[in-house]
Order: sequence, then structure tokens, then C-alpha cells
Amino acid sequence: MNTSLATLVMIVQVISALIIVGLVLLQHGKGADMGASFGSGASGSLFGATGSSNFLSKSTAVAVAVFFVATLILTSFGANKAPSVGVMDNLPAAKTVPVTAPASNAVPAPASSTSASGQAAEIPK
Repeated sequence: MNTSLATLVMIVQVISALIIVGLVLLQHGKGADMGASFGSGASGSLFGATGSSNFLSKSTAVAVAVFFVATLILTSFGANKAPSVGVMDNLPAAKTVPVTAPASNAVPAPASSTSASGQAAEIPK
């Protein structure tokens, strides 16, 4: 596929991941909203009494969906990619050299110190 398109999708994926992290860190447990985190009550919050939790939850869901779709697109780009050619794939074919047996160089047996009768011969001193 087109590498510039894959780069664009990867940038979208990274940005959506950062947005997910930010939105999750902004959310608080049940009963707390964004206004309460900055010192004001629920009635004075930016999105109304229950609006911040709904807004942050929906925004997180949208960011997760974008991240998921970007991941699937990048996976499909990787699956349709042609296998890369390695350095060793361009080498010329190796020549086969026939292996021959070594020449039989008969080494004469050392002179034995035994006589033909099997008795040990005397060695002069």
C-alpha cells in the first residue's frame, strides 16, 4: 500500500492514543465530575450537573473507536505487504564441488622387533 497513507494512519493512531490517555486521566470515580476537580460544585461545572461524565465517557469511546479502526487499517497494510528481500537472497548460486576420497597413501608398517616365530629379537647394546 501507499506508505504516506500508512504514515497518516499511524499518526492518527498515536494522536488518538494520547487523547485516550488524557481523557482517562481527566475522569474520576462515580459521583465526581470535572468541575469538582477544580474546586467548584456540580452545578457550576462546565457541562452541567451530569454532563461532564457523559461527555468524557462518549469522547473516550470515540477516541477508542478511532484507535481501533486505525489499528485494523495498519494491520491490513502489513498483511498485504510483499515479503522483503534480504541481503542473502541476491547472492549467486553456489557452485557444487565434487568431493573425492583422499588418495590412499599406504604407509609401510614399521619394522617390528619380533622375529617370524613370534619371539622378541635381541637388540644389541
